[in-house]
Amino acid sequence: MVPDVSTGSDSRGLIAYLFGPGRRDEHTNPHIVAAWDMAGAPDPGRDPAATYTQLAKRLDHYVDLRTRELGGKKPAKHVWHCPVRTAPGDRYLTDAEWAEVARRVVHATGIAPEGDEQACRWIAVRHADDHIHIMATTVRVDGRRPRIHQDGRRAQAECRKIETEYGLRRLRSGDLTAPRTPTGAERAKAGHQGHSVTARQWLRERAYAVAAAVHTEADYFTVLQSLGIKVKTRLGPETGDVIGYSLAAPGDTNSAGEPVWYGGSKLAPDLSINRLRERLPDQEAADRPRFAADPTAPWQHTISAIQAAHIVLDSDDDGAAQAHLAAFGDALYNIASATPGPHRAELRAAATAFNRARRSATRADHEAATALRQAANELVFASTEPGGLAIALLFATVYLARAAAKWHEQRGHEQQAAAADEAFRYLQAGYQQAATPVLADLAHRAPRAATARRFEQDVRAALPDHADRILTDPTWTALTTTLAQAETAGHNPRRVLTEVSAQRELDSAERPAEVLTWRIAAQPNRRTPAARSRSAIGGMPPMSATPHSPATPRATRPEERSRHR
Repeated sequence: MVPDVSTGSDSRGLIAYLFGPGRRDEHTNPHIVAAWDMAGAPDPGRDPAATYTQLAKRLDHYVDLRTRELGGKKPAKHVWHCPVRTAPGDRYLTDAEWAEVARRVVHATGIAPEGDEQACRWIAVRHADDHIHIMATTVRVDGRRPRIHQDGRRAQAECRKIETEYGLRRLRSGDLTAPRTPTGAERAKAGHQGHSVTARQWLRERAYAVAAAVHTEADYFTVLQSLGIKVKTRLGPETGDVIGYSLAAPGDTNSAGEPVWYGGSKLAPDLSINRLRERLPDQEAADRPRFAADPTAPWQHTISAIQAAHIVLDSDDDGAAQAHLAAFGDALYNIASATPGPHRAELRAAATAFNRARRSATRADHEAATALRQAANELVFASTEPGGLAIALLFATVYLARAAAKWHEQRGHEQQAAAADEAFRYLQAGYQQAATPVLADLAHRAPRAATARRFEQDVRAALPDHADRILTDPTWTALTTTLAQAETAGHNPRRVLTEVSAQRELDSAERPAEVLTWRIAAQPNRRTPAARSRSAIGGMPPMSATPHSPATPRATRPEERSRHR
């Protein structure tokens, strides 16, 4: 059961919508199921003599009295609106049950506490099977405004109780850090135009992807504009500095033909100008050379940073952990951008899913995650032939996503835990698509039995507590090929096993031989030829086209940015 609190100033306009046909004629049998006074509330849905204006005047009675006291100035945002919707698949609720839901919500939020004869006037209108709209005017009989601080959180908490008592689907509680959901009008507009997502959702994804790829605030706006997105900045009156911004999707206009603007913070809390500035590097960092002499360095740096993030999640520093989750969210966009092949769709889906897991009520210490953010940013300009490193990186993301789900779950972040778990499943599917043929190729190229027996002795010597599990792992044969290639490159297999096993414990690994294979692949100058030849990783073509604009290009290289300025 989902409540969605908002405020406004037009009582009659909202009433006309609630009792009207809807934007797509979807409203059926609109009528009042509960009110502050069922006898005193005109019902335009059931009484032919009742009008919208009559109902608005009754609801606005104490608002109008207060307006006269204020010399003709109406109280700001005096209309309170809260649709409450059941989840798909929930049972049908009767009018009486919806009436009880409405009374409990207005009580919990402070609109009309039970037994308070001075409470606000309100109604609950039903015009569909699966939801009601609660409308109230927020001036009490005694002329005071109601105490509705954190009304959205309180409405959610009450709906969780109602779900349990009514036998409805139990939804996950939020912490008020989720992005705004598209309105019914936005969804209807997208459907009418043949789009699979709303303009709000499309802009949010583009903004996240660009923020992950750029180095400066100026680049952020420049690249967005290069994608055809309209950018409008808000400047401070004294300093002239940017204090806010809004975006408009290509071709998204209102009835007057004007762009429909969405403020950064309205797309998502961490897309506000201030939250972006916390994550973007300073100018000095942005001016550093971005192309390493070793083309594999960006991939190795990102793997190491993700492994370090895993350690931070196990620590007691929640601020640093939250920062690493935010940086990991950015990294997923850049990994998807740098990774072609059939599994790229899974990586993009993982990046989108993880957006809800990248923030919580815990304040992030973004400086603590600088290494991960910078390493992931290097991928934007990385070599497109990383070989086995790319799969080793995917393998690392799978484990970090699972750790993120556990971290959120331990702290009661239900929505974030679910989002991280969804991202984990996408990453796992992407990894399996990329890794399966490479592991099969490594197994096919296995060394002679005598060499494999020698490596078995190395495993028992270096990892005695894990040897039996490693040797019975289905990917053991692939590991023998990896060890043989490391030995050919001049490395001691036993020492290599000791080094990579020290990176992180193996107790929780379901397939320890597979873990060791990719840890070895991630080591500098130890890329396996088989993985390099079979990896599907290459250059990044443009991102898939969307309904709102042409295909989204890869983040612009420095020499290309100058053309946009």
